[in-house]
Amino acid sequence: MKDYQAKNIRNIAVLGHGGEGKTTLVEALLYTTGVVDRQGRVENGTATTDYDPEEIRRQISISAALAPLEYKDTKINLVDIPGYFDFAGEMMGPLRVCEGALITVGAVGGLDVGAEKAWTQCDKSHTPRMIVINNMSRENANFEKALATITDKYGSHIAPIEVPIVEKGQFTGVVCVLENKAFTGEGKTLKEIPIPDFVSGEVESAREAIMEAAAGADEELMEKYFEEMELSPEDTMRGLRKGIMDGSVVPVVCCDSLTRVGLGKLLDNIVDLLPSPADREIEGVNPKSGEKEVRVCRDGEPFSAQVFKTLADPFVGKLSLLKINSGVLTSDTMLYNANAEKTEKPGTVYFMLGKKTTATTKVVAGDICALAKLASVATGNTLCDPAKPIKFPEIEFPAPCISMAVYAKKAGEEDKIFSGLARLMEEDPTITVTKDAETTESLISGLGETHIDVVAKKLQSKFGVECILQDPKIPYRETIRKKIDVRGRHKKQSGGHGQFGDVVIEFRPNDDPTNTDFIFEDAVVGGVVPRNFIPAVEKGLRDNIKKGVLAGFPVVGLTAKLHDGSYHPVDSSEMAFKTAARLAFKQLDQASPVLLEPIYHVEVMIPDEYMGDIIGDINKRRGRIMGMDQVDGQQCVTAEVPQSEMFKYATDLRSLTQSRGSFTMRFERYEEVPATDAKKIIESAKKEEEEEE
Repeated sequence: MKDYQAKNIRNIAVLGHGGEGKTTLVEALLYTTGVVDRQGRVENGTATTDYDPEEIRRQISISAALAPLEYKDTKINLVDIPGYFDFAGEMMGPLRVCEGALITVGAVGGLDVGAEKAWTQCDKSHTPRMIVINNMSRENANFEKALATITDKYGSHIAPIEVPIVEKGQFTGVVCVLENKAFTGEGKTLKEIPIPDFVSGEVESAREAIMEAAAGADEELMEKYFEEMELSPEDTMRGLRKGIMDGSVVPVVCCDSLTRVGLGKLLDNIVDLLPSPADREIEGVNPKSGEKEVRVCRDGEPFSAQVFKTLADPFVGKLSLLKINSGVLTSDTMLYNANAEKTEKPGTVYFMLGKKTTATTKVVAGDICALAKLASVATGNTLCDPAKPIKFPEIEFPAPCISMAVYAKKAGEEDKIFSGLARLMEEDPTITVTKDAETTESLISGLGETHIDVVAKKLQSKFGVECILQDPKIPYRETIRKKIDVRGRHKKQSGGHGQFGDVVIEFRPNDDPTNTDFIFEDAVVGGVVPRNFIPAVEKGLRDNIKKGVLAGFPVVGLTAKLHDGSYHPVDSSEMAFKTAARLAFKQLDQASPVLLEPIYHVEVMIPDEYMGDIIGDINKRRGRIMGMDQVDGQQCVTAEVPQSEMFKYATDLRSLTQSRGSFTMRFERYEEVPATDAKKIIESAKKEEEEEE
C-alpha cells in the first residue's frame, strides 16, 4: 500500500447482531476493492476475517479482525467485530481506536438487540456511526419496515441518505438522496439512471428528513432552514457531517453483501461522511508527573500509540495490534511502555489482513498496524516516545459473569493447561483464571458458556492440550446450633511408653453470630490438663475444623471451651492430647450441626417488560427480592440468591430477556441450607468421599 496521510485514513468498526452479515459485508468490500480476487463465504470457511479454526467450525466470528482496503485515494481499515454476546469484549478495543462505525441491521428482521447494544457502546465511546441495512436481496427484505424499527427506537437521530430501487422483487440499485441521483450495478461498477418514478415520493421524504437532521446539528443552519424551508446541497452536507461527528445524526444506507449491489455508494459514504483521524486530539496523562497531556493525530507530533488487541500465536508468538495516535512508527522507533514502565524495540512492523501479515517500513499517524513479541506489552497499554511520555486511559472490558472448574484431561498436563490459558488471557482480557484456595479448584471465568467452551477448544487447537470443564464446587460451611459438653479420651498401651490424653470440652455457637471465626477458651483450673499440653488441644481442634462432621466442609462460628480433663505423668504427650481433642470434636454430631451456603448479592439490569419473568425466575432460584429501582431508563432488580443457583444464570438471563439483560453479583454472607437440599448435598459429599477411598 502507498503512504497515506491521516486525513486519507478511515478506521471503521463493523458492528451488529450475530448472523446479520458483518463478516460477509467486510468480505464483499474487500472483493469490490480488489483486495481479494474471490469473495469468500462464512459457511465455506473461506472468509478473510474468520480464519480461526473455531470460527470456521462454528461459522461465527469469535475475534475482532483487521481488513484494510484502498478506495479513492483513501485507506479504510475495517475491523470485523463479533456480534455474539459471549464475545462482547472484542468490541471494546476497536471502539477505542476507530473514528467511525458501521452498524449492520438486517433488511428482513430490522433493528435487533445486537444493533441496539452496538449503538449504546458507540454512545459510550462517542463514536460517529452509520447504519447499513444489509441483505436487501433476501426473501421478505423490506427497507421501509427495517427503517421504521430504527426510527421508532432512535427517532430524529436517523437520516436515510439512500432509498433502495426494488424492481419485480429484485434489489437492483440505490438512489443517493444527497446527490439526487440513482445508480444500479454491483460493487464499483455503477451505472447512473434516472430516478424511477415509483420511488420519487420516498426520495422526497428522505430529502426533507436529511435537511431537518442537518439543520438540527447547527444553529446557523437551523435559522436558515426555518427562513427558507430549504438548504443547499453544500449546507446539507456541512450540517450532516457536523451532526455525524457529535452523534446527533446517524445516516442510514442500504446494500446487499452477496450481490454487492449498493457497495460502491457505501464506500463513497464512508469516505465522504465518516471522520478521519486527522487533527483528532487524544487526552492522556504524563506517567511521570501525573499532569494532563494531549496528542494530535499528526505525523510531526511525538510518537504515541495504544494497543487495542493482542493475538496469541503458538508459532509467531504474541502479536500486538495498535493504533498510531501521533507521530510515525518505523522499525527503529524506540518504544516506551508507559504502563509497565519498560522500553521495547519494535523489530518488524506489519500490516494485517485477517491472519495474513505484510511487513512494512513505516506507519503514519492514524493508521493501524501490528508488532510481534513485545514482551511487556498487554492490551490497553500505551507505547510512546521515551522523551515525551504519555499514558492513555485503559480500555474497560466487561467483567466475567460465568465460571467453570478446569482440569487437565491427562495427568501431568496441568502446567501446559495454565501456560496456554495465560497466553489466551493476553489475547482476551474478558477471560480470568483464578485458584479457589478453599476448594483448590482452578476456575476459568468468561462472558458465557460458549465463550468458555471456545477457550477450551483453543487450548486444544493452539497448544495441543485438552481440558475438562465442570461446574465449580460450592464452598459450603458447617456450624452447630446447640451447646454440648463432651469428653475426648485417648488411651493406648502397646509396650513401653503408652499414650494418654483426656479432655472435656464445651462446644457452643459463637456468642456473636456475625463472628464466624473459631474461638478457643482455656478454662482449665487445678492443673487437670497441664499448661504445656493446652496448645496441643487447641491445635488438634484447629486441624479438625477444616472437615466438619456432616459432609466434610469447614466448621465456622464455633467456640470450644476446654474446662476439664486428666493426664498421665509418663504416657501423656502433645500427640495424645491432639488426638483426644479430635475425638471430642467428632462428637459435634450431637450439637445439631447444620450446613451453610454462600449467599450472593445480585443486581439485574433489565427493560421494564421483563420484570415479571425475572422476579419469577429469581424466586425459583430460592432468591429473595430486596428492591427495585429505575436506573438509566432500565429496572435494577436487587436480590440475594444462593451461589449454587447462579451457575448458568448468564445463559438463562439472556434467554429470558432476548439478551437485553445484564447482571453483577458479589458475595454477601452464609446462610443455613434448607433441610431437603442439605440432605442431598450431604449424601453427595459422602458418596464422593467413598469413591476417593
